[in-house]
Amino acid sequence: MNLLDWELKRKRGLGHLFRKATLAPWRAWRRSTAFARALPNFLIIGAQKAGTTSLYGYLSQHHNVMSPMKKEIRYFGENYFQGPNWYRAHFPFSFRLANGKMITGESSPTTIFHPLAHEWVAATIPSVKLIALLRDPVARAFSHHQMNLRSGRDQLPFEVAIQREAERLDGALEGVLNGDDEAVFRYTSFSYLARGDYETQLKRWVRVFPKEQLLILQSEELFQNPAQAYRRVLAFLGLSMIELPSYDAFNPGRYDGEIPQKSRSFLTEYFREPNQRLAELLGQDFNWQPAASLVEVL
Repeated sequence: MNLLDWELKRKRGLGHLFRKATLAPWRAWRRSTAFARALPNFLIIGAQKAGTTSLYGYLSQHHNVMSPMKKEIRYFGENYFQGPNWYRAHFPFSFRLANGKMITGESSPTTIFHPLAHEWVAATIPSVKLIALLRDPVARAFSHHQMNLRSGRDQLPFEVAIQREAERLDGALEGVLNGDDEAVFRYTSFSYLARGDYETQLKRWVRVFPKEQLLILQSEELFQNPAQAYRRVLAFLGLSMIELPSYDAFNPGRYDGEIPQKSRSFLTEYFREPNQRLAELLGQDFNWQPAASLVEVL
C-alpha cells in the first residue's frame, strides 16, 4: 500500500463516513448561508508542531473571540479548490461581528509552508492579522517525525528520514503547484527539514503583508511563559487583557526516546545558516535553547 492509499483508507473508515453523513445536513445549511458569514480577522499560519493548538485554545477562551466550525480549515492550502463559499461556511454570521467588538479566526499550521498561501490570503483577506509561531527547528523536526510515527505516516527512523528527505520530496513542490494529491501528501508529511527553514517561508509573507499585520512569536516563550505570550497576542489583536485560569498545553503528545546525538549535531549545523538568514530578515535573534525547546506540544 502506497502512502496516498494509506491516507485514503484512513479517510474512508467507517467512523469517518458516519461522521460525514451525520454532519451533512448541518454543513449544507452552513454552505447555503455562506454569503452572510464573516471572513477571519486573524490567522495562526504556523509553524506546525510549534504550539499553534495551544495558542488557538487560549484565544478561543476570550469573550470577544468567536470560534469557527473547526480549528484547522486548511483552506489556504489543500482545500483552496473548494472555493470561498466553502471557506466562509466555517465562520460565524457577519452581523455577530458587526459591532467591532467580536472577532473570529482560525489556525492552520500548514499555511505558512504552502508556496502559494501568501498570495491566496492577500487576495482573499488583505487586512487579516497573521500570527506565526517559530520553534527551534531541531526540536520541531523531531516532534514532526514523532507525530508521523504515532499516526503511521512514516516508519523510517528519524536519522534515516532526515537524510532521505531530499529524495522523498523530489518533484513534490511541482506536484503541489499542479494539485497532485500524492505530491501534497509527501510535501506535507516528510518536510522535516524544509519546514524549519523559516526564512524561506516568511520572506514570501513579508513581501505581500506590512509588518504591522504580522506577529512573530517564539514558541519557547509560549511554552515557558504562556501568560506573557498570550498578552502579546491579545495586544496584537486589539483584544482586552484577561488572564486565563490555566495555560495547560492542548493536545500534548509524547516522545518515544530522544533525538540521537548524531542527528542533533547534523541538524544544528544544517539550520545554522537558515537561522542566520531568519535573524537578518526579521531583525531578531531567536537564541533557541535546545534543552528548553524539547517540550512536546501541538
